[in-house]
Amino acid sequence: MKATKRSMGVTYAIRDILLPARELEKKGAEIIKLHIGDPNKFDFETPKHVRDALCRAVEVNDNGYAESEGYVELRRAILEKEKQKNGIDVGIEDCVITNGVTEAIQTITAAVVDPGDQVLVPGPGYPTYTEFTKFFGGTPIAYKADEANNWQPDIDDMRKKITDRTKYIVVINPNNPTGSLYSDKALKEITDLAGEHDLFIISDEIYDLMTLDGVHHSPASLSKDVPVILCNGFSKADLLPGWRLGYTVFRDPQGKLDEIKEGMMRQLRLRISANNPCQMAVIEALKGPKDHLGDTTRKLRERRDYIVKRINDIPGLSTTKPQAAFYIFPKIESKHWDRDWDFVLDVLNNCHVLLTPGSGFDETYGKMHFRAVFLPPIETLGKAFDSIEDYMNKVA
Repeated sequence: MKATKRSMGVTYAIRDILLPARELEKKGAEIIKLHIGDPNKFDFETPKHVRDALCRAVEVNDNGYAESEGYVELRRAILEKEKQKNGIDVGIEDCVITNGVTEAIQTITAAVVDPGDQVLVPGPGYPTYTEFTKFFGGTPIAYKADEANNWQPDIDDMRKKITDRTKYIVVINPNNPTGSLYSDKALKEITDLAGEHDLFIISDEIYDLMTLDGVHHSPASLSKDVPVILCNGFSKADLLPGWRLGYTVFRDPQGKLDEIKEGMMRQLRLRISANNPCQMAVIEALKGPKDHLGDTTRKLRERRDYIVKRINDIPGLSTTKPQAAFYIFPKIESKHWDRDWDFVLDVLNNCHVLLTPGSGFDETYGKMHFRAVFLPPIETLGKAFDSIEDYMNKVA
């Protein structure tokens, strides 16, 4: 019995790389895992008032299905946040709750992409956009992010890659995997380009409140005419990755996306609803105290500064300084390796440190890089990079 080609063609380096690590763990190895962006695996704790809100929600909620669009009070709270932060003023029907941002990406892609269509995605960028585009028969076209310019998007490269088959432009800002924060100039040029070619923008803003240098701005706040589908959620800044709650907001003043929104909603009705008690409880994350953000930012900034220095002091490696989120995307300069996968597997086997190969974020613009998280305490990061440095001194 055979699986479909489309399912067997799916790759996701962030989780795929875990498989060889598990084999080492079966043999008793202790692996320092720097491959996945889950703050709760380290010393970041979901705020207690949010956890308490979930306990209350389970008691007062009927624990049945929610509406397919999402809990109305939660959607209202989201729209209040987006109006205050990004100046987006839309109706309740323009906000829907999803099972994480991933479900939003999947259902939007399914609603837009037909075989032969093209989607502009950042290179390097989060692989889910690429994989779902291919899954539905489209072709992801990566536009270059310039490492020499702190991974800012190359607008000229983007412009050259727009064709009559291009459906939309994906913007991931702050960026995963590079940790870059796009400039307002770059964002305005992207929105102008989208407007010029009658395209819409998907703006992934899951790290919007996790900036270490500078302030995040949404492309939706820089252009009032270009349609934008804003995707965000509660996994990162609110420290709720296991709740799997995300949302989309359609900023579409001329109604160009009405049919796409309906195509998305038909799928969301088919899957019934997102988690009901968690939707009720996460309102507290939006409206309640955000005291944890200050401590989170302080720890991440210290760890960012530490890891940048450590990596740049290791022979055969170099890195730019991320400005947001909790990822770093160093370059493998050593000639000892021809493939970033080989480097990552050698580090795993010899140092017992798990990284993610850069080509998993784009085969062209991510190759000969790797992604690491700087979520662990400095003591853990030190142990990991002491081991990597010792190994690189022997072979690089």
